[in-house]
Amino acid sequence: MPHFVIDCSKQVIKLETPEKIMQKVYDTAASTGLFAPEDIKVRINPFQYYNIGNTKDDFIHVFANIMQGRNTEQKANLSKQIVTELKSMFSQVPIISINIRDFEIATYCNRNMI
Repeated sequence: MPHFVIDCSKQVIKLETPEKIMQKVYDTAASTGLFAPEDIKVRINPFQYYNIGNTKDDFIHVFANIMQGRNTEQKANLSKQIVTELKSMFSQVPIISINIRDFEIATYCNRNMI
């Protein structure tokens, strides 16, 4: 925990490698001090087929799934930092966004907890 899942248009991974994109999100999340670096997980899903307001504009959207307990200011800062770094990396991509979802501690389970 946390999980950062990056959805993007396929063209994005032609501009930078998936590894560099994932590392940028990882490094930015780690720099906030909100997470233990060994707990941060990042994945990327490039899409060939998508519709963005009836266009084929390139896009990047990060779904950040984090354990509850961070306040709104911390989450807003995390969002802004990740979008800032991706915007710097991809100045030509018109749509770059993120949303943060909290996992509930009471309902979260993984294999090590069984």
